[in-house]
Amino acid sequence: MTPDDVPIRDESIRLGQFLKLASLIDSGADAKAVIADGLVSVNGEVELRRGRQLRPGDTVTFAGRTARVADA
Repeated sequence: MTPDDVPIRDESIRLGQFLKLASLIDSGADAKAVIADGLVSVNGEVELRRGRQLRPGDTVTFAGRTARVADA
């Protein structure tokens, strides 16, 4: 499956913010829960830090959907 490109305005974005921006989750509270439960992976590895900085080219996977951070 090809990831969806999701453009960001700045040079980086926190994982919790990106999950919302990419419409992978509905709220910040949801982001906190799914990350803490180990359900989110970044570049193929489980990520437990909601504040992880993502940069263009990074991929995020949750619930079978993948989104890639892209330049705006």
